[in-house]
Amino acid sequence: MKNKDKFRVLFVCMGNICRSPTAHAVFRRLVEEAGLEDVIEIDSAGTHAYHVGEAPDPRSQQTAARRGIRMHDLRARRVDLGDFYHYDLILAMDEDNLAILEEMKPEDATAEVKLFLAEYAPEHGRVVPDPYYGGPEGFERVFDMVEAASVRLLEDIRQRLERV
Repeated sequence: MKNKDKFRVLFVCMGNICRSPTAHAVFRRLVEEAGLEDVIEIDSAGTHAYHVGEAPDPRSQQTAARRGIRMHDLRARRVDLGDFYHYDLILAMDEDNLAILEEMKPEDATAEVKLFLAEYAPEHGRVVPDPYYGGPEGFERVFDMVEAASVRLLEDIRQRLERV
């Protein structure tokens, strides 16, 4: 960890309007419920600049609202090189975005770059599927996967913070 009093995590998908803001919002709620918002920093970004400045997909927001999760305040941004030094952990939603992140990552970067679902909820598969071109059930499925992985991610970060 770069700063002993804070652990920083960044969720990444392609456009930063479906999967990564979903993970951001779900994980933020868990962190707030645990009272750890002062020690865990959360953000999300995309590997592409398609939607910079836009709010999450309305279908993601509707699914979040049904689950009591807020995400209307999030805005899409693109990953930049500084993220590899600022964040402790960068979590990609799929292999394509993982490959882009690994290609972008400077040799001296300090962030760990991992595949979110494969690392924290492998029973749900390796990747969080992109629900963008599907129906509402795809968004529900993404939330289920992300929630399962987020619980274990929080456990992992708690253990890391205890070791500091």
